[in-house]
Amino acid sequence: MHLHTIDIVIMVGCLLVAFLPALFFARRAGKSTSEFFASGRSAPWWLIGVSMVATTFSTDTPNLVTDLVRRDGIAGNWCWWAFLLSGMMTVFLYARLWRRSGVMTDLEFYELRYSGKAASAVRGFRSIYLGLFFNCFIMATVNLAAVKIAGVAFGWPPVQTLVICGALCALFAVISGLWGVLVADLIQFAIAMAGSISLAYFALRQPEIGGLSGLVSKVSHLDPTALNFLPDFGNTEVLLAVLLIPVLVQWWSVWYPGAEPGGGSYIAQRMLAARSERDSLGGTLFFNVAHYALRPWPWIIVALVTLIVYPTDPPNKIEAAKAAIVQAGGAANVDQATRMAAKGLTALREAYPNIPEDKMGHDMAYPAMLKILPVGFLGLMLAGLLAAYVSTIDTHLNWGTSYLVHDFYKRFLKPGMPEKHYVMTGRIVTVLLMVISGWLTLHLESSKKSFDIILSIGAGTGLLYLLRWFWWRVNAWCEITAMIVSFVTAVALSQMAVFQGFTTYQKLLWSIGVTTVAWLVTAFVTPPAARQKLIEFYKLVRPVGPGWATFRRETGLPSASDSLPMELLGWGVSTVWVWSGLFCTGAFLFGKTTLAWVHLVIFAASTVATIWIVKGLWTGSKAGESNVSPEKT
Repeated sequence: MHLHTIDIVIMVGCLLVAFLPALFFARRAGKSTSEFFASGRSAPWWLIGVSMVATTFSTDTPNLVTDLVRRDGIAGNWCWWAFLLSGMMTVFLYARLWRRSGVMTDLEFYELRYSGKAASAVRGFRSIYLGLFFNCFIMATVNLAAVKIAGVAFGWPPVQTLVICGALCALFAVISGLWGVLVADLIQFAIAMAGSISLAYFALRQPEIGGLSGLVSKVSHLDPTALNFLPDFGNTEVLLAVLLIPVLVQWWSVWYPGAEPGGGSYIAQRMLAARSERDSLGGTLFFNVAHYALRPWPWIIVALVTLIVYPTDPPNKIEAAKAAIVQAGGAANVDQATRMAAKGLTALREAYPNIPEDKMGHDMAYPAMLKILPVGFLGLMLAGLLAAYVSTIDTHLNWGTSYLVHDFYKRFLKPGMPEKHYVMTGRIVTVLLMVISGWLTLHLESSKKSFDIILSIGAGTGLLYLLRWFWWRVNAWCEITAMIVSFVTAVALSQMAVFQGFTTYQKLLWSIGVTTVAWLVTAFVTPPAARQKLIEFYKLVRPVGPGWATFRRETGLPSASDSLPMELLGWGVSTVWVWSGLFCTGAFLFGKTTLAWVHLVIFAASTVATIWIVKGLWTGSKAGESNVSPEKT
């Protein structure tokens, strides 16, 4: 692609607009770890909400959506749409509990909730496991998308992209702290959305597309099921993998960054940075609405256009290529054209022959569409993608560093040092995380494969993270067991020959089942946390429900003005609200008028109900905050 002067000017201008205001917080960020990692616990709901949305809008997100749509149509997005159930449960059952706990990071929770050496061990282990290994893997998937985009747009080799983008991200994260990240996220999200909408608009204007009506007609001709919001109920394998497993099992059982059951990682970091319980609830609610209902359609439209511009190979050609590979004894024994045909990527490969083969996948189709953008808009789109990239990477750098410095270095290695020492240590760790994630990027292939790996590693741990707030019997040994069993099971399922014929969802179910049984058994055969620790936790957080009834009677303190039935109702109604808004928009876009009006009626009714429930819970939050000690707020 050829960048004109105006494109470069727009890109530089967008970067300056996004970064310069945030740099004003550099001095404030250097004051303490509370400012550097938690913005002084004074962020308003709208800022933390937009920051959550911006963080989850990364360069790999539209690539992943494109991969899903090209494989399974619009319905393929259920593998992440299903996480709305987890997100809304966090809003109504957990957001205020997190803020009420007063911890700086979600890992600090372990020594607040559990007792003894096991509590310290799980905090220390997870600080390394999540802050270093898991976090660097996630950043590598984001880097991978940047590598593919830069390869298409500029012809840069992967190492050049990683050096330039990594230096930009590390420099900003080192200087600004969380306050700078939050403010930059606000601006970067606007730029990124403008870019994605522009690409969708110009994609529809292509002569071979003919607008929305032309897209609907041509895609329907290629694949009559591609525009359906639900998968083909006649295909059991697809139905299970695309819809039933995600909706019935995956959302509550799998730990995935940004959609953790009960909240965690950078979502918990934002909730803990909120200035009040109500801001924590409101920000998390806004995030889920924007993440699931407002953003997907521009990406999905572009993904559908790629099916026309870069069509996948017909099924008979794909099967013939796969058979040739089997007959030859492996992919290494056939030519590149056969390997690409087996993946359905012949058209994409012909359009971009210089992209390294191990980086060529269906997710390449999204950055491949950048070439259609006119002068000026190409600069805006690249600025938007860069903004999305920087927003996500800087959040992960700050979040991962908070674990390594606050939960490991400060807690176990160098306690009692001046705050500025920990801030400086955090800045050094930030740079190291960027370097490690860049190295790991060179060993990844596609967004979809990375997504599946992350799901498999966290499978089976989700229910534990939901119940630990509401059931006193959960202990630190449950956490340790879940982590170890989940990881070992994921490795066994991927490496042992007996499991090689299993599908991705079958492996996921095995991992979930084995891990869940393991930690539940552990809960009953190991001693619970110390009685005094449980009493202190209940007094601070005041969780609702029967799981803490014994401690409610013992302390004489009621739950903190929460209503479990109202929270559960809010969870269900708000989930319907967002899904109906999502499908109402899609139905109108693709000319499904009757379906659109049905969803519109459901959306209107659930909107009224959600507002009523949230108002009631906000009133309860105001009363509940008075019960929390000042030093914890």
